[in-house]
Amino acid sequence: MRARAARAQLRHRGQRPPRGTGGRGRSHLAAALGPGSGRSAGMTSKDASVTGDDFGYCPRRNQGIVDCFLAGAISNVSLLVNGSAAADAAKLARRHNIPIGLHANLSEGSPVCEVLKTNSSLLNQDGFFHGKMGFRTALSKGLLNMSEVKQELKAQVELFQELTGHLPPHMDGHQHVHVLPEVRHVFAEVLEEYGIKYTRVPIEPGLHNCDWIPPSLMEFYLGVEEDSFNTVDVFTKHGIRWPDMYIGLSTMGRNMSVSSIRSAIDSAVLQLTARAPHSSTGTIELMVHPGYPSVPPVGGCGGGPDDFSQSWERLHELQTLIKPELQSHYKSRNIQLCSFKDL
Repeated sequence: MRARAARAQLRHRGQRPPRGTGGRGRSHLAAALGPGSGRSAGMTSKDASVTGDDFGYCPRRNQGIVDCFLAGAISNVSLLVNGSAAADAAKLARRHNIPIGLHANLSEGSPVCEVLKTNSSLLNQDGFFHGKMGFRTALSKGLLNMSEVKQELKAQVELFQELTGHLPPHMDGHQHVHVLPEVRHVFAEVLEEYGIKYTRVPIEPGLHNCDWIPPSLMEFYLGVEEDSFNTVDVFTKHGIRWPDMYIGLSTMGRNMSVSSIRSAIDSAVLQLTARAPHSSTGTIELMVHPGYPSVPPVGGCGGGPDDFSQSWERLHELQTLIKPELQSHYKSRNIQLCSFKDL
């Protein structure tokens, strides 16, 4: 009853995106469906975890994620501890018993480690992180000090624990920086040191067939995929686990729709079945980012809200995720939402 009432309330909030523009969302759905590779144990065909990323980015993002959780559309969140509303997000998670993990950020805003806020290889000339592509460029040129990367990651884990009262059950990377060369090794060491069991490996089945994705964006996604393939052995060596399948690149922002999520889930289920036809378990992660659009100057991680957070796509994702037909599809595929800590 609570989820149904929340969905009804949400339909009256904000403006819908322009007619005919489509849409896709970013958050995470870790869903246990059918057979899997066995990387994540203890799941049944009726378990799933759906996680909303960027919790803590701004008050409006926080409220949208909470509303989405109360509507039964997500079951897990990832916190940006350097987000301008991180403390408020942690309080909301406690108030509503929302399972919460860490969205480690090395690319947007400011570091949380005090000694790295000046004269650090992680900062650009303006004193902020290098940005999604700037971080990758600096890394490729050998300009990033991996000891500083490790220092900042540990500081974010410590701040997460301070804000929430516990260590994160799962930890992934904002803008997928955690699977990049060199960074992946440091990231894995930090997870092992703190006993954090779960992460994300963004390898999406069927990605190459998504002809609606612009070439420039597809180039970035394929780079993320290649980095992820090269990360598998590193994470395995450190005893880190992740869901068998990942969805979220092809269903992001304007590309999110009930049909796109439904198709991506069905494709993942088919691959799980083909991989292990006699298994009764398997896991899938769906990445999504629901929320209400940021209103400048409020929000961001130190440098104000970015264009993505201000766009109609955040609300579009929220409105898509709470649609009854999507919830019905989960039920038809024996998907029952859970959190990473239940894996």
